[in-house]
Amino acid sequence: MKPLIETIVQALVDHPESVLVTSIEDERAITYKLSVHKEDIGKVIGKQGRTIHAIRTVVYAAAAHQPKRVIVQVDEKG
Repeated sequence: MKPLIETIVQALVDHPESVLVTSIEDERAITYKLSVHKEDIGKVIGKQGRTIHAIRTVVYAAAAHQPKRVIVQVDEKG
């Protein structure tokens, strides 16, 4: 899932080298934390959150066969 998220986000941002995806796994879910350059946070979130919602939709569809829930979060620190 990490390569999928990285590929999608790197195509959207001005600083693709700053894209970092980390995963945290517990017994019920896998959380992917997305960190981007502070200038690119707005591009990843989009107007009214439409872009991040679309990214989450694609990731959730790709993870539909997994037994654990998948969560995508944007790290606000940049």
